[in-house]
Amino acid sequence: MPRAKVAILRTSPRTVLDDYHRLMNLAGYQDVVARDADTALKVNISWHFFFPGASTVPWQLDGVIRAMLADGYRKDLIHACHNRTVVIDSHLGERENKQIDVVNAHGLRNIHLYEGEHWMDIREAVGDLADKFLCLNQVYPKGFAIPRRFIGENIIHLPTVKTHVFTTTTGAMKNAFGGLLNEHRHWTHPVIHETLVDLLMIQKRIHRGVFAVMDGTFAGDGPGPRCMVPCVKNVILASADQVAIDAVAAKLMGFDPLRDLKFVRLAHDLGLGCGDVRDIDIVGDVDAGNENWHFDGPFKQMTFASRNQHRIYWGPLKGPIEWSLKTWLAPWAYVASVVYHDMFWYPRYAKDKMEGVLGSDWARLFANWGHVALAPDGRGFPDVGPQSAGLTRSGITHMLEGLRLVGMAVAESPELKPTSPTHRAASQTPCPSAVR
Repeated sequence: MPRAKVAILRTSPRTVLDDYHRLMNLAGYQDVVARDADTALKVNISWHFFFPGASTVPWQLDGVIRAMLADGYRKDLIHACHNRTVVIDSHLGERENKQIDVVNAHGLRNIHLYEGEHWMDIREAVGDLADKFLCLNQVYPKGFAIPRRFIGENIIHLPTVKTHVFTTTTGAMKNAFGGLLNEHRHWTHPVIHETLVDLLMIQKRIHRGVFAVMDGTFAGDGPGPRCMVPCVKNVILASADQVAIDAVAAKLMGFDPLRDLKFVRLAHDLGLGCGDVRDIDIVGDVDAGNENWHFDGPFKQMTFASRNQHRIYWGPLKGPIEWSLKTWLAPWAYVASVVYHDMFWYPRYAKDKMEGVLGSDWARLFANWGHVALAPDGRGFPDVGPQSAGLTRSGITHMLEGLRLVGMAVAESPELKPTSPTHRAASQTPCPSAVR
């Protein structure tokens, strides 16, 4: 078996689009991403508001699309792909994070998996592979569904380099979480590491090719994936090995992947990828791959919300409260999350947390995205425009948006909403190509 390979490059706005093209080819994406299959660009939205390091950035999405088109991939076989949760509005997120601007500029399809897409029973999709799951059969004894459109598609994950209060870090493997699990995905939180391994098994069975392109122009430390301390790191990574790219990103942040990331260790031990950085070939700017950013991690200064999430899933509140998250009472948790994160934490702390990066070239490029000229050679953006004071939200308008999001969290609660026919676990139409 060939050694795992992760490409890493240093980048700047002036060369970022060319750098993404070079990065993907260094990582060998054309050997993995089939040209004759539809390719889903799995966008990451950890927060529907802009927060550096939290979500797929426009130059990441733009760079991947331009690379594929330059290498002869058909535009009609590339689409952006979004999931949603009851606490994240993906439509608001794609606007606030300017992902939809990129999709529209290239004339691509923009697919929201929860809107008119058919979902199919997991055993119809993967057959007896389901018998090997570490935890999903116990979490969902009646089964669960995955998007039918994923069968036979390529998928390119577009995560960012950041920490996470449930999994220590989050990246390529975690990016599959929202796309592959629909209703009640929060039931898996107590066994989140095992869940990510099961989802990687599923991906390897259903997709023609699986690839990841990770942005580290911004990176996030602290109690991610939302309430972080962002920093500028000027690196981008890519790999066909989802375990390896997460391991390398974790090492950059200062973690030992096999010791500190249970999901990486489990996947490595099962042969689903390489989590031992000593056995991963780093290509590109090799010295960048040897950096150690000495992140504090997600547990040193946890937020009120993250501390109580840990108490509910793994601590003293598990018995008294966790049961309610599997009943019609569950919307209390969704409302609490929106009120805390969107209506309290963001207007109170976001600007201060972002302060150290708002004057950076990347923040200026984001602020002026769509209004700055691409260099004549197409490599990037030599002029990123002025700094903007309007990257954070506050005031009455923001509070009204928060109230709308509270209403959305209740209205979209699966516990209170009948399951759509397109999301029922048992598919009515056989899919002979599903089990391979």
